[in-house]
Amino acid sequence: MPILPPPTRETAAPHDLVSAPHMQPVEPTRAAPATGGTGDTGSATPVVSFDGVLAAAEALAAHLVPTPTWRYAALSHAVGRDVVVKHENMNPTGSFKVRGGLTLASRLDTDERAAGLVTCSTGNHAQSIAFAARVAGTRAVIVMPACAPSVKVDAVRALGADVVIEGPTLAEASAHARHLAETSGMRFVNPGNDPAIIHGHATAYLELLQSNPGIDEIYVPIGSGSGAAGACLVRDAIAPHVRIIGVQAVGASAAYESWVGEAEVSREANTRVSGLATGCGFATPQSVLRGSRGTAGNVGLAAFELVPDDAIDDAAHLLATHAHLLAEGAGAASLAGLRARQERDGEAQGGSVAVVVTGGNVSTDEWKRLASR
Repeated sequence: MPILPPPTRETAAPHDLVSAPHMQPVEPTRAAPATGGTGDTGSATPVVSFDGVLAAAEALAAHLVPTPTWRYAALSHAVGRDVVVKHENMNPTGSFKVRGGLTLASRLDTDERAAGLVTCSTGNHAQSIAFAARVAGTRAVIVMPACAPSVKVDAVRALGADVVIEGPTLAEASAHARHLAETSGMRFVNPGNDPAIIHGHATAYLELLQSNPGIDEIYVPIGSGSGAAGACLVRDAIAPHVRIIGVQAVGASAAYESWVGEAEVSREANTRVSGLATGCGFATPQSVLRGSRGTAGNVGLAAFELVPDDAIDDAAHLLATHAHLLAEGAGAASLAGLRARQERDGEAQGGSVAVVVTGGNVSTDEWKRLASR
């Protein structure tokens, strides 16, 4: 079947669900690489694979237990569909990202442990690296922008990492973190392009699809895209019938615009959802998310949903009232994407759908907005 060209920015309006070109599921080679730029791994072509996911799951078994999946009758009734909730908010740092940090820590050599780690983040990736560095017995320096929620800054410090506040946005924090790595000899951990991070994040979807093989769709929040890329790697290997749908805040559309195009782009991130406030596309995840248009030759994302911040707050409220759980903005985005699709289509879709609550580190502002609804 010929592959249709990707949608252009002119034909892909914000708030609309943009479907990927139609294609039949492809049974991938388990070690088929996805390449993406020079990365920060010492290789010109960072490689991600299902074998890497399995190795990450083995490494994580010593530190983490699988997070639960639950169905809530009230939530499914409100959405009009059978909804499975994956509770990644129940990890030690309150987020799925601890999986990536611990996987990376398990791969450090003696010199890297001695030098320490430096990275940039608005919060959950920061806690992941701080937690992992403590487990590995190494130092971590986390550069965070001024917009990072104070609750996450405090949590990083509590884990023993050194925090440096630099710049108003993640872009400035990232530049400073790279400078520190170059001048100190510390290992820079790229929050989106590092294969160990992607493989670790993918284990959440390995657990999900192993315990719920009948799922038809999974909605995944996208910041850097590492989690969604991991979901695609797992889906391609063990559940090719499953559609992976990415969800991003409409005010931070860099990953979306990178996906519909042929190259990574940078855009201003104008969203109050800190976990989605990523201002650029990341090459390695995008090579997987683009599917046959990328370098991995896999299925990639089935579709991409852009949602406004208020819709994410509404979804967080629905999770609190109908599933009895607290989700930070990025953690509620998957449900917001599902609801946007249901409302636009005007009728319930069939089959089971999973929403991944990627984090529960609720900021003071989020608490206030949740309480006022």
